[in-house]
Amino acid sequence: MSGTLANIRIDKWLWASRFYKTRALAAKACDLGRVRLNGALAKPARDVKVGDRLNVTNDSGLYEIEVLELSSVRGPAAAAIKLFSESDQSREARAKLLAEKRAMAQFEVLPEARPSGRDRRMLNKVRGRER
Repeated sequence: MSGTLANIRIDKWLWASRFYKTRALAAKACDLGRVRLNGALAKPARDVKVGDRLNVTNDSGLYEIEVLELSSVRGPAAAAIKLFSESDQSREARAKLLAEKRAMAQFEVLPEARPSGRDRRMLNKVRGRER
């Protein structure tokens, strides 16, 4: 980890802080508007500095964080946690969302088995993927 950096690209920092598995995914998230820097949409090449506030949406939910350190190297998860601080409201909202997802899972109707060839063809026809 390097604390001597003045600023770094936001896609590189998101990758190093383990919000996304690859830098390409981090850049795509920026392009899709899933990353906000100080309230404004952030492009992948935008620089992030210590003290900046980010809103990051990924598969785990919405994170409201403040940048504490900069790093251009992806290290272990324990080191990545030191790069940012998450607000309490953000943590509570993600925990609530996770609890709701778990509660809804019991009402989900799953098929008994994999679809047969005939069922798969019918599903493809309904979805508009007919050959």
